[in-house]
Amino acid sequence: MNEVEAIKEKILHLKKQRDAVILAHNYQLGEVQDIADFVGDSLDLSQKASQTDARVIVFCGVHFMAETASLLCPDKIVLLPDEHAGCPMADMVSVEDLREKKRQSPEATVVCYINTSAAVKAECDICCTSSNALKVVAGIPEGKPIIFVPDRYLGAYTAAHSKREMLLWPGYCPTHQRILAQDIVKLKQAYPEAKVIVHPECRSDVTALADKALGTGGMLKYARESADREFIIGTEIGLIYRLRKENPSKIFIPASEQAICPNMKLITLEKVLWSLEEMVVQVRVPDELRDRAQKPVQKMLSLR
Repeated sequence: MNEVEAIKEKILHLKKQRDAVILAHNYQLGEVQDIADFVGDSLDLSQKASQTDARVIVFCGVHFMAETASLLCPDKIVLLPDEHAGCPMADMVSVEDLREKKRQSPEATVVCYINTSAAVKAECDICCTSSNALKVVAGIPEGKPIIFVPDRYLGAYTAAHSKREMLLWPGYCPTHQRILAQDIVKLKQAYPEAKVIVHPECRSDVTALADKALGTGGMLKYARESADREFIIGTEIGLIYRLRKENPSKIFIPASEQAICPNMKLITLEKVLWSLEEMVVQVRVPDELRDRAQKPVQKMLSLR
């Protein structure tokens, strides 16, 4: 047995011993995806966790995802295998700055992307994901001002397709920023038959060149159901691993080899093992914050 297999065996043994479930985001390393019980996007994973009987959740993702799992599973222990796995976009909006924006526009409905901290969620009216942002905005009465935080590109995409004016926060995903329109143009010339699927966190000139702008779950579904054979994928390259694994007869070309999230790549098999051995790092939303932070998430879930 090689070292990797030995680590996997230890993880599986400890998982059973701790009554744990392992969740891995679509952007995680392939070896981490392979050891997980569930692989998916952040909200889908948290929902799956809340439906299990497991006592412990090992969340292989970033901090706001572990917080969301804690919000939906307050009776479970949530572990994040690397405490430094954060989200730069989530860090681009602070509670103080958002409160000031709300004071400037007191009539506005505040929509927050799931990629926000629990403290920021507590200041918002309703949450959204990249897949349901249009549905969320459609449920807000016409004429009602909307503040959208923190991703200006998902916000701009949603505003354009919902034909609603929105006050957009100047945040962005540094990983998706690395995907450029010129990358798409070059690849379309090299693969003229390929469908271009990009994440709506991408720059507006990139989404304008795409056949579809979808979240990771939507990309997986589209690739699985499409009769097309070639796809240019504009998102973090970790998704390519799962796409190729689930669709071995199809070709997936990353829009940019630079689209790597260093925070997502912090978690390794060794850290998953350490997390289960030491029961660290525990992520728990404080009780005084939980009720307020839960409300925008639950309001969103009621629309699904």
